[in-house]
Amino acid sequence: MPTEQQLHRCKWVGDSSLYQQYHDEEWGVPCHDDRTLFEFLILEGAQAGLSWITVLRKRAHYQEVFDQFDAEKIASYTSEKVEALLQDPGIIRNRLKVQSAITNARLFLEIQQEVGSFSDYIWQFVGGEPRINHWKRQSDVPATSDISDCMSKTLKKRGFKFVGSTICYAYMQAVGMVNDHTIDCFRHPEA
Repeated sequence: MPTEQQLHRCKWVGDSSLYQQYHDEEWGVPCHDDRTLFEFLILEGAQAGLSWITVLRKRAHYQEVFDQFDAEKIASYTSEKVEALLQDPGIIRNRLKVQSAITNARLFLEIQQEVGSFSDYIWQFVGGEPRINHWKRQSDVPATSDISDCMSKTLKKRGFKFVGSTICYAYMQAVGMVNDHTIDCFRHPEA
């Protein structure tokens, strides 16, 4: 195993230890755990218009105040809970984003009832297997794809919020539906 100084990571990681840990341990790793898939659905939506590092810095607090991303609990949030969340500086205090977490929780639970698991539902967009890309440079990595376009349209049709194609593609990267580590990154062959 190379030393920390010898590790070559994707360019977007930079020097942030938080980014490095996220990149090295989670980003691009195939995830089939429904709770984690739901967490990233909410966090990617919260990120809209912001940098991912902003969300990562708030992630632990999100987990705490959003009941460890328990979709059943979030689906039953009251207007009082929404108001309390909007006063919490530890999260992104955007009413539409907070409301979308509740809406998306209810729809997430509907999909679990219909299909058996959200994992089975969401992974169908890539045929159940991660798409392994071979990008040479970070600039080669797209912001959207035909698959993220389809996912976005399908989720929006069901009523999900904050699921545009760019958010869906970032979600696919986060949960390992696509491996977008550049080929010179030590995680490319492992993810």
